[in-house]
This record gives sequence, C-alpha cells and structure tokens, in this order.
Amino acid sequence: MVHRNIQQLYAVWLILTAALLLVGCDGKSSVAKQKVKVGVLHSQTGTMRDSEKPVLDATLMAIDEINEKNLIPGIYIEAVVEDGASNPKTFARKAEKLIRDDKVVAIFGGWTSASRKAIKPIVERYDSILLYPVQYEGVEESPNIIYLGAAPNQQIIPAVYWAMKDMGKKRFFLVGSDYIFPHTANEIIKDQLRALGGEVVGESYIPLGSKKVEATIDQIVEAKPDIILNTLNGDTNKAFFQQLRDAGINSDEIPTISFSIGENEVKKIGARNIAGDYLSWNYFQSIDTPENKEWVRQFGERYGENRVTSDPMEAAYSGVYLWASSAFDAEHAVEEGIFEGQCSADGVRAHISGQSFKAPSGLVFIHPENHHLYKTVRIGKIGSDGQIRIVWTSDVAVRPEPYPVFRTAESWKDFVATLNREWGGSWSAPAN
Repeated sequence: MVHRNIQQLYAVWLILTAALLLVGCDGKSSVAKQKVKVGVLHSQTGTMRDSEKPVLDATLMAIDEINEKNLIPGIYIEAVVEDGASNPKTFARKAEKLIRDDKVVAIFGGWTSASRKAIKPIVERYDSILLYPVQYEGVEESPNIIYLGAAPNQQIIPAVYWAMKDMGKKRFFLVGSDYIFPHTANEIIKDQLRALGGEVVGESYIPLGSKKVEATIDQIVEAKPDIILNTLNGDTNKAFFQQLRDAGINSDEIPTISFSIGENEVKKIGARNIAGDYLSWNYFQSIDTPENKEWVRQFGERYGENRVTSDPMEAAYSGVYLWASSAFDAEHAVEEGIFEGQCSADGVRAHISGQSFKAPSGLVFIHPENHHLYKTVRIGKIGSDGQIRIVWTSDVAVRPEPYPVFRTAESWKDFVATLNREWGGSWSAPAN
C-alpha cells in the first residue's frame, strides 16, 4: 500500500460523511462520488503495441483497484483510454485532446522517448501532469512529468560497468532504433567506455519498426565484438534476434544486454531466440518476495494465467498509486478545503515530494527535486522458459541522476538539441 496518506483517507471520509459533503477536484459538492478523469495513452496499434498494451492493462488494473477498494473515499477515477498508434504526432494530438476536450487531470502513458518528447510540450502548455513509466536516456527534467522508469544511472550505466567488471568484456557493439533514446544512450555508453578503457567496435541504427536488419547483422559478424548492447524497440527485436542466431551468433560466444526488452517482448521474440542473453531493468517477474508474488497472482487472475509482468508494467502500476496519494493527500485535505485543487499539477507537485510506495519491485520513492524515482537496479539472464533469473542486484535503491556525470548538464542539453535540429525538429531520424 502507499507508504503514507492512503490510510488517513478513511479518517477524512468519516468527517466528510458526517457533513454529507463530498468535494471533488473542481470544488463542487455532491452526495454521490465525484468522478475524476485521467488519460491513459498507450499504443494499441503499430510497432509498439505488443510492448505498450500490457502497460495499459497494468495501469487500468491499479485504477480499478483504487476504485473497487474505495481507497479514495468520495472519488471515482474514470480512465479515458486513447491509442498513441506508435506515432509521436498521434501521441501529441491525443494528449491535447485528453487535456482540452476530456478534461483529464493527469495522463499515464508513453513508451518511446520520441512519444514522451511529443507529449512534454503539451502537458507543459496546459500545466498538466504526465506519469511516464519507462526507462529512458535522461538529459531531461520537467515539473510536469513524473519519471517512473529508470534514469541512465539506474539501468544503462550499471549494466555497462557490470559487463566489463564481472563479465570481462572489452569490445562492444552498439545497436539501436533510430531515434532519440538509442542515440543518447549510446553516447552515454561511449563516454563510459572511454573512461573505463573499453572499446566500441561498431554502432548501427535501424528505423523504429523496421525488420530490415541484415546490414546490422553483417556489421556484427565482421566486427566480432565481445558483447552487444541493444537499444532496439518494437517489432525490430524479433527480426534482429532471429537473424542474429541464423548468422551463427549465439549468447555463449557473443551475449547481448538489452535495455528495452522485458518479459512480454521475450515472449514475442521467442525464448529459443534470446535465451542466454541479458536484460537490465529495475523489476523482473521472478523477484522472490511476497509482495511481487501476490501482484503477479492478481494480475494473472485478472488478465489470464498465461500473461507475464514486466518493468514498465510495474512502474505504471506503482505510478497510479503514487499519483493518487499526492493528488488526494489526506494530511492536507481538511486544512486546504478538502480535495479542492489538489488534482491540478500544482496540487500534485505540492504533495508528491517524498511520496513512496511498497511496489512489487520493493520500496520506491520520489526524488523531491527532479521527480524521478529512487530504484533498485537488477540484471537478469533469460532462461529457455522465457523467465529471467536475476544475476546482479544493487545494494540499495539508487538515487536518480538524469544528467550522466561524464558531461555537464548544459553539454548534454546541447547534444540533444543538436540531434533534434539535424532531424528537422523531430525526435526520430528522418527515413532514408
């Protein structure tokens, strides 16, 4: 349950009931539950559908739980679901529609950094809130975004260090989709390898969703790296790993560490094509704690026993509870006019500092300044059954650092701005 505030909401409920007054985010009185609309914006079509649809399910599960258990007395959360269609422009258009027309008080959604970058100016213009559930490249902060996934120092940087220190790898091949996240992630990796004495022996980018991976496979075969670092997203991963195996590259001789593949993507790729390779995340379904086992059981009970859970799903689920706790903060409910105004971005910002949640991955809590989460780092090895065996875990939840230490914040901002300018104002490289 939420570390603070949710339990106190029941005491507030008694006060409200005695007064026969329930007040929602718009300050209107009613004896019925006040509806509060939130947007859920994920790709249900296009190359990202298989990754984002499970995150949509986990988000709706958390919303349903809060409603079913009456965890926010007097409030009913209504989800308005839209399809981002794996297209940043669609994400931007749907985000504006949700805020302007549907009057949602927050948006949960996005996977690719290109989609987040498209939503960012929309939520900033309307002073709304985006809760973004996926690891990303960093080099960004916004008062209108809660970053629920890993910053680079909570996923990419520890994995590269582990590959060199524990696996003894020196020669790295970098492969990614051709948009902002992989380009920036690989720039971070190159800085780190220079500092640690590693070597980049190849770097290749493939358009998001493309299955034309032959040229990249040929480069890997020729380069003979010790290890591949993979930031591909969407359907490209299935083609990449199938053709990697067809080319005779197996996980024993040249392993891959992937940063955007979770349990759902492993099922899509086929465990036989990716078994023995590695993933770096903050959550895996195999975490052996009572809290995680119960969450996996409940998810399977709701959606089917054959379904799996993954890091972005867990982050999205936890994000709904963190938002609810800060949007309806019982400590301040009475003295600030019950719930009036707290659903606004200002209201969430005022109360989200220090919020925490006992998530399936362990205790997570929000950094009071940069709105990222402290998170435990985990590296897992993919088994033939598609499940991930955890091989390394950080000692503590790691403090989020959006700007990697290898350069100044201004230098990183200049790097990202240059990419955006070279790509004609887009966050993806133009098609050839």
